[in-house]
Amino acid sequence: MMNKVTEIAPIAPFLIRVRFNDGCSGVHDCVADIQGDGPIMSVLRDPACFAKVSLDQGAPTWPNGFDMCPDWLKIEMAEAGELTPLSTE
Repeated sequence: MMNKVTEIAPIAPFLIRVRFNDGCSGVHDCVADIQGDGPIMSVLRDPACFAKVSLDQGAPTWPNGFDMCPDWLKIEMAEAGELTPLSTE
């Protein structure tokens, strides 16, 4: 199954709450993700710009054109212990 983000919301500067199409969810700390050089990254270090995250075909996307691959995001969240599996209760 291809990963897609079905819900996203900024909850604090550089933190996003994410739900994937398989029901897994969590909060991702994006501080390390936006530390790169160049104008795209420098704009995202402004909390007001970062908070404008939305979804474009299942990928977190910002108005300046930066986006995150949902597959990469899910792996990053799993490796960081940020991902909670779908509850079966």
